Parts: sequence; C-alpha cells; structure tokens
Amino acid sequence: MPASEFVIETDPTPEQVQYLEDRLYEFNSSVTRITDGEGLAIFVRDDGEQIVAGICGNTWGGCCEIRQFWVEESQRGRGLGTKLLGAAEHEARRRGCRQIFLTTFTFQAPAFYAKHGFKTLATVDDYPRGHQNLLLRKRLGEAS
Repeated sequence: MPASEFVIETDPTPEQVQYLEDRLYEFNSSVTRITDGEGLAIFVRDDGEQIVAGICGNTWGGCCEIRQFWVEESQRGRGLGTKLLGAAEHEARRRGCRQIFLTTFTFQAPAFYAKHGFKTLATVDDYPRGHQNLLLRKRLGEAS
C-alpha cells in the first residue's frame, strides 16, 4: 500500500472513531460469540442543561470499562464523583458485570479509585513523561 493512501488526522470526527469501534466490536463478537455489548453514559447537567459531570464507557462480556470520567472543578469535593461512580457500578451490576476496568494517571485520581475498591493491575512508567498511567480493576460481587 503506497504511503499516499495513509491519511493522518489529528481531529477525527466522532463518526470516524465510531466506525472503527463498530468494526472492532463486530470482529470481537464474531470470535467470542459474546454479543451483549452496550454503551454506558451517565451525565449530570446544570440548570442551563450544560454537562457538569459525567462518566461513560461500555459493558461487554461481564465487564464494564470506564473510558471517561469527569467532574467540573466547581462541582468537586461534594460527593458527585462518588455518586456517579456508584451509579455506574450499579448499572454494571444490573447488566451482569463482575468487574470494572479503567485507566487513570498518577496526577488524576488514583487515591479516589483506591478508596472505592479499585486495585492497580498494571503501571506504565513515563506515560506521560514524568508520570504513570495505571490500569485499575474493581471486582464486583453478585448483582444487587
């Protein structure tokens, strides 16, 4: 394949990214025969309907992956993050998940996650430079 066929994009559209996600899900589902994948998103909005906090990811095959989790700075320290994480965990359990995975950086919230039962499975040093990227997991008991 000639290099001219490669197009490097620094800001792909959500549709382009979703296209790749869909193709990967099709492949993974065809190989594993596990077809219960669903997106998961929970948002908190202010009176003007602006998102001030949210958590999103997906569930598939008994696992929940959290990909994004954010609380606006003015909303932090009020328990909103704890409530969002609890709501995501509740929904994961409802969907039959036995564990939750996520990644965080050492400068983000590893202590918050540890306080909520997450354990570090892997550490990638110097990602980004001078910091670490952590892969965390929380095992869930039976659905409540």
